[in-house]
Amino acid sequence: MKLKKRILIAPLNWGLGHATRCIPLVKALLDNGFEPVIASDGVALALLKKEFPTLTHLELPSYNITYSKKGSMFKLKMLKDSPKMLKAFKAEKKATKKIVADYEIDGIISDNRFGVYSKHIPSVFITHQLRVLSGTTTWFSTKIHHKIIKKFDECWVPDNLGTPNLSGQLGHIDQPIIPTKYIGPLSRFENTNQAPVYDLLVLLSGPEPQRGFLEEKLLSELKAYSGRVMFVRGVIEAQQTREDSPKLTVVNFMTSHELETTINKSRLVISRSGYTTVMDLVKLGKKAFFIPTPGQTEQEYLAQKLDEEGFVPTCTQDAFTLSALERVKDYKGLSAFEYAINYKRLFGLFKAK
Repeated sequence: MKLKKRILIAPLNWGLGHATRCIPLVKALLDNGFEPVIASDGVALALLKKEFPTLTHLELPSYNITYSKKGSMFKLKMLKDSPKMLKAFKAEKKATKKIVADYEIDGIISDNRFGVYSKHIPSVFITHQLRVLSGTTTWFSTKIHHKIIKKFDECWVPDNLGTPNLSGQLGHIDQPIIPTKYIGPLSRFENTNQAPVYDLLVLLSGPEPQRGFLEEKLLSELKAYSGRVMFVRGVIEAQQTREDSPKLTVVNFMTSHELETTINKSRLVISRSGYTTVMDLVKLGKKAFFIPTPGQTEQEYLAQKLDEEGFVPTCTQDAFTLSALERVKDYKGLSAFEYAINYKRLFGLFKAK
């Protein structure tokens, strides 16, 4: 006999960001008397298995998202892959229907998985992109996204409604399409105010081949760096690997606890400007340097926004050299918003049905 309401939580497997920002939600569900069931694929599912080994983990059909080798070809690559992605959405919807029946699911939280919803139980869509920037086709990509969001009962935006906010025009539109809640930035981390051990932390993530291109470039540039460096490759594998040299340590991945400790002990972070990474660094009040994924308009927008507002400097992947880090001293760095999420109220949607 089922004693607790069972909530399916399903992050998109696009890098690690969607999975990591679901970690505080999974913990909050447990704290509020729910039974989370985790569903994803690839590295996102692998990461959540490591974080929550005792929970039920289910595999969903993969979107098989990869980037083009040239950032300028990103939109064309996405368009070319759209039939394959549409097929994945349909398979995902079918899989969700079976999971809901087989596991007696009482509610759904989908982080950007378009096919993970049900007409029969409360279904929530998490996104910070109520406006999908894609250059001259922004109106079209936004319209398509709104069509997807309308299939859900609520939309949760991990940002502040007013100012200051992180997502800017991405997460703020004049007329919400469905009931929308701004739940504040989501981060799995806490600021522990530890003394610095590393001068520089490199934090990589995101789909190939661009993750690998940046890894290669940074390892080459950092040969001339005089400080102590921790380099996290962002590659989830069965076992953690570690390579130590006098001033450089390279690991393939870290658990949440290890990463929290390492970021807290680092003076400066180099990373992509993915929204989850931005939320984590805000929570920990860090100085950073952002290198957006080539061709990913959202990351380019966020990096430029934070640069123009004087928080974090940025440059393109091709333009980065070690000397670019000298600009960091002229920027404020990121600092936490005072925002406490009322999870009991937030999860009321699932209690009511």
